[in-house]
Amino acid sequence: MLVARDLLSKLKDAGSRFPSITVNGPRQSGKSTLCRMAFPDLPHTNLESLEVRRSAIDDPVGFLDRFPRGAVLDEVQRAPELLSYLQVRIDEDRMRSHGIGPRSTAGASPSLRLWVLTGSFNFALLSTISQSLAGRTAVHQLLPLSWNEITQTTRVPATLDEAILAGGYPAPFDLGLAPSEWIESYVTTYIERDARELVAIHDLQQFHNFITLCAGRTSQLMNLTSLGGDTGVVQSTARAWLGILETLYITHRITPWFVNVGKRLVKSPKLHFIDTGIASWLMGIQSPEALRSHPLRGALFESWVAGEILKHRFHRGERRPIHFYRDSSGLEADILIDHGTHRTVAEAKAAKTVSEDALASTKRVASAIGNEFPARRVVIYGGDERQSRSDVDVVPWREIHSVDWV
Repeated sequence: MLVARDLLSKLKDAGSRFPSITVNGPRQSGKSTLCRMAFPDLPHTNLESLEVRRSAIDDPVGFLDRFPRGAVLDEVQRAPELLSYLQVRIDEDRMRSHGIGPRSTAGASPSLRLWVLTGSFNFALLSTISQSLAGRTAVHQLLPLSWNEITQTTRVPATLDEAILAGGYPAPFDLGLAPSEWIESYVTTYIERDARELVAIHDLQQFHNFITLCAGRTSQLMNLTSLGGDTGVVQSTARAWLGILETLYITHRITPWFVNVGKRLVKSPKLHFIDTGIASWLMGIQSPEALRSHPLRGALFESWVAGEILKHRFHRGERRPIHFYRDSSGLEADILIDHGTHRTVAEAKAAKTVSEDALASTKRVASAIGNEFPARRVVIYGGDERQSRSDVDVVPWREIHSVDWV
């Protein structure tokens, strides 16, 4: 099954303008498949292979010379030393393209050479990697399948609860597996293994407990003291472990929005699991029936909405952050986006009907954030019909990507 990913056109465009493209995202999110689709003529190699990795580390110049027109290099975080040599090669190509220095001996015109790098760590959080190619590569992030992309598959979830449990990783849709069956393997094979590569974890069960506790706090304000205390680790360890989950694209924090320094706003960020399938599995929810009556169903839906908005933006090349709003009086909005010329105030409501209170709260938040820019008000809800009431766009969950979140 090949899904036309929303990021595809952005990658093709970047390939015509940059000497290098970096595609970051969680493992198994479809990075390699996407890059093959975008650049089918480039050779492909994977640094997860021990033989390939040894070649790249032992003889980086010789390794790069094997690809006179560039290549797709998967999982480059496995050989970060290679990026320094790639940086030199890109700079030399730039100089040659301007007639400076000796002609290329690698067998191709520098203007035709393209290096496409994929990585399963968030390089922005790893300075040792991000600094190597700063200003030389177009950076994009590929998250798991968005709902818009899932609807192109042959296994489209029939209900909201099924969609939350399924998450967005391509493999269950490709292989016809039950999401819980695949996610169990994913957590142990990738998340826990990669975490141990990033930091010394002496008690793997304790780290697993920490991830589970984080899942139970999805869409809630972060409290590292509480997380550390419940896990049995000090706050600094909880902070480091949470950083690992962000580096691996498992969680994402959104910060509160500020415009009026005179307002007393909550300063703690919110924690969201990017994939609600993983969060649900960690919480022990493995059936739509169990989710339907679960007390955290609303929190999972809010994270599902936040995740879909992030995918919509990231896959269209928009990297500016999204926010939430909450002040000391309890007035809040789940999502607040500053577009520069206008703002979006959005609420996520898992119920199949939308209360007047939900509509009124978006109006109060829009008023509280100031009137220098117009505010669009949106409520994403668990029902099936699109409505427009009191200047609020009420959007069913299935149509979340009909809203322009960029």
